[in-house]
Amino acid sequence: MNSPDFWNPPEAQFCFALVNSSCLRKERSMPVVCAMYVIMICAIVMTMLGNLVVIISIAHFKQLHSPTNFLILSMATTDFLLSCVVMPFSMIRSIESCWYFGDLFCKVHSCCDIMLCTTSIFHLCFISVDRYYAVCDPLHYVTKMTIPVIVFFLLISWSIPIFFAFGLVFSELNIIGAEDFVTAIDCTGLCVLIFNKLWGVLASFIAFFLPGTVMVGIYIHIFTVARKHAKQIGAGPKMKQVGSESNMKATSKKESKATKTLSIVMGVFVLCWMPFFILTITDPFINFSTTEDLYNVFLWLGYLNSTFNPIIYGMFYPWFRKALWMLVTGKIFRPDSSTFSLFPSHP
Repeated sequence: MNSPDFWNPPEAQFCFALVNSSCLRKERSMPVVCAMYVIMICAIVMTMLGNLVVIISIAHFKQLHSPTNFLILSMATTDFLLSCVVMPFSMIRSIESCWYFGDLFCKVHSCCDIMLCTTSIFHLCFISVDRYYAVCDPLHYVTKMTIPVIVFFLLISWSIPIFFAFGLVFSELNIIGAEDFVTAIDCTGLCVLIFNKLWGVLASFIAFFLPGTVMVGIYIHIFTVARKHAKQIGAGPKMKQVGSESNMKATSKKESKATKTLSIVMGVFVLCWMPFFILTITDPFINFSTTEDLYNVFLWLGYLNSTFNPIIYGMFYPWFRKALWMLVTGKIFRPDSSTFSLFPSHP
């Protein structure tokens, strides 16, 4: 840090040219910068618009006012806030390698980042619980997944991440034992979240591995039950009644689609978040030697889970496509549009 190359680079390489303690600004070619801005802006806009459609659809159409959809509505709100409050500032930091918004907002931004990403993951976990009762115990689903239960899920999904994120960042428990590294890299224009060995493990466990393990366990069980039902239907005696046979085929097709959707849900979730949290755990043990660009790639891969959520939980359902069509065509502004039927009248 004290080498002549650090203190005497060209002025344009500093985040703040007139500040002696300014951080170095990462030099990138103009085509690379433009490509990064285009990609990240597209991700932000897609996240924003996709989740906004889900929010408007569920809030507007009375037919969608169900306990399950209230969970999806809350998750879409979380992902929408992430696209508005967190991702734009992370974009500038990732591309420019500088933080221009002050130390206080750096802490607030870090808190919102941790809180909203964790809240989104918690929502995915509780949605898996809801799907468990819907598929594995459908006769008791209505009595199990009531509005008070969903409210409790939402309370947990929001309160724990809020206390966890703001408590951790403002107490600075995450940097105890890593003060020497923090001091060594300290400069004006820096906004990074450092985790010591203890909190690198604890934070990853709370935010990802605990809810992720619950999700994987539940979805594997759902997948097993759905496959079992499909085999039972296929091995059962052939029905002579056309109506019964048609219903069985419809049920089998529905369960097959559900298992396929669940596979995609788990695949996308693990693909998006696993690399970032593995990095969070291992980085303190390798003396924080992870490059800035690799960290940003894994961070934005995690953000993309909020981009994919409305696609997975929205576009896989016919009601979402109908609601989107009504929104695009302006039919949603009709006085009676809130009572419009989004579901087919027959199975």
